[in-house]
Amino acid sequence: MEERWQVAVRRKVLTIARDDHIGDPIGAIFLDLDDGEAEVARRVRDYLGPKARILKIDLKHDHALVEVEVSPFTEESNRLAAAAADLARKGAPRNAIAMFKQALELDLINGQAGYDMGLLLLDSKKPAEALAALRRAREVLGDNVMLLRALARVCVAMERVPTAVGYLERALDLEPNSRAVRRELLALGRRPPPTPFQLRGARAARRRR
Repeated sequence: MEERWQVAVRRKVLTIARDDHIGDPIGAIFLDLDDGEAEVARRVRDYLGPKARILKIDLKHDHALVEVEVSPFTEESNRLAAAAADLARKGAPRNAIAMFKQALELDLINGQAGYDMGLLLLDSKKPAEALAALRRAREVLGDNVMLLRALARVCVAMERVPTAVGYLERALDLEPNSRAVRRELLALGRRPPPTPFQLRGARAARRRR
C-alpha cells in the first residue's frame, strides 16, 4: 500500500502572494518572525492543512513558493467537481458547494474546483468564503484575468476597494487591452493607463506635428 501511494503522489509548487494575506496569520511569514524559518514552516503547515506534505519553502519579498506533495485522488476529485458544477447549473447551489468542498478534500490542488466554488460562494452572498476559495485557486493556477476579476468582485462585495483595484491592475498587466477590466477600474474610480494602441497613436500624432 505504501508503495502505491509513493507512485501516485503528486508534487506541486504553490505561490502564496503576500498581498493576498495582509492581516492574516499566514501573511505574517513575510515579516521578521521571532522563530524565523521554524515559525514560517509552522504557519504554512497550519494554512495548508495536514493533507499537504511540505517539501520546500522559498520565501521571497512578496510571495512564497511552497513545494508540496499532495493527494493522488485527482480523478475522483475531478468527478466530484464535475457533479458539483452540474448541480449548480440545475439550481442547487448549497448542494453544489458541499460537493465542491468534498472534491477539495480529496485534492487540495484542484484549482478549477476552487475557482468554480469561489464564484458560487460569491453568488450565494458568502464573500469571505469566496475570497478564501479564490485565493487558494490563485495559489494553484497562478494569475489569469478571469480569476483576478473574480477576486476583485469579492473584494468589492467586502468593501475592500483598494484591494479590488490592485487585482484589476494586475489583470490589466496581463491583458492591457481588456475593455472589461478597464470598465471595472473606471467603476471603482481608477482611470486605467492608455492602451498600447492608444500610446502608439499618440506618438504618431506627435510626430505629425
